[in-house]
Amino acid sequence: MSKKVLVLGEAREGALRNVSFEAIAAAKTVSGGGEVVGLLVGDAVQSLAEEMIQYGADRVVTVEHPHLKHYTSDGYGQAFMAVYEQEKPEAVIFGHTANGKDLSPKIASKLGTGLISDVTAIEGEGDDALFVRPIYSGKAFEKVKNKEDLLFFSIRPNNIAPLEKDAGRSGEATSVSVDITNLRTIIKDVVRKSTEGVDLSEAKVVVAGGRGVKSADGFKPLEELANLLGGAVGASRGACDADYCDYSLQIGQTGKVVTPDLYIAAGISGAIQHMAGMSNSKVIVAINKDPEANIFKVADYGIVGDLFEVIPMMIEEIKKVKTN
Repeated sequence: MSKKVLVLGEAREGALRNVSFEAIAAAKTVSGGGEVVGLLVGDAVQSLAEEMIQYGADRVVTVEHPHLKHYTSDGYGQAFMAVYEQEKPEAVIFGHTANGKDLSPKIASKLGTGLISDVTAIEGEGDDALFVRPIYSGKAFEKVKNKEDLLFFSIRPNNIAPLEKDAGRSGEATSVSVDITNLRTIIKDVVRKSTEGVDLSEAKVVVAGGRGVKSADGFKPLEELANLLGGAVGASRGACDADYCDYSLQIGQTGKVVTPDLYIAAGISGAIQHMAGMSNSKVIVAINKDPEANIFKVADYGIVGDLFEVIPMMIEEIKKVKTN
């Protein structure tokens, strides 16, 4: 049976996050040929609607309001529910991002329906779709089948490939006026502490450092390597606790979950809490002086050595390849 699918897009600093396009691809898989409707919420998002259509949405609905400039669950929840009541979709998809993790369970509760969260893969199509998600801190996976009238799930960024962009694709973009009222929280400004560059949660390459980096200056070679590879820098909780870097870079059970194509772990021992946040990376390279370090158990490639010798060698070799 075909479904109308409502996809909540997500924008950051005036640009759509890649997870928005991945969610559209997921919508195509479960729609059974039905309509895929994009939803954009913010204070100036109308201009982004066309890009959602180019990535596969059939049409896009936007909700703009000054109180939606920064995310709050009250504001975004009111906007979403207004569009949901208008569209009456049979399926809803969010990104399993910081915003999505906060908003999706609240919306599920309002709708009185179940939520399949943190989906990393979809097996089958339409009504036969099975949703794969990690459990027990990533040590196992379960396959879930929806039995609710409404299919509601969130997808982990960087796991479901987006469709090819079609610049010639066209579709309708409409605006819905929603009176955003009774907000319990109003955000006046956001001060970002994270480093500039590639979004850690969506990076294709992550270079992460642990206590073995020894200092804040020890992260500089990692940053150089990440820049060369077009990636992002991450860290273990140990490195954050030691004040080598900001907690915004923390990867693990109590930090960000990443699934890049390449994960380079430098000076990270491999505590289970850290591996819960990166063990599903496609290729893992571990660099550690201790040959018994736990990180080698999940690594595809292991280098036993001093990261301060290995990382500069990698940088030089990559520079040679780039110049040839």
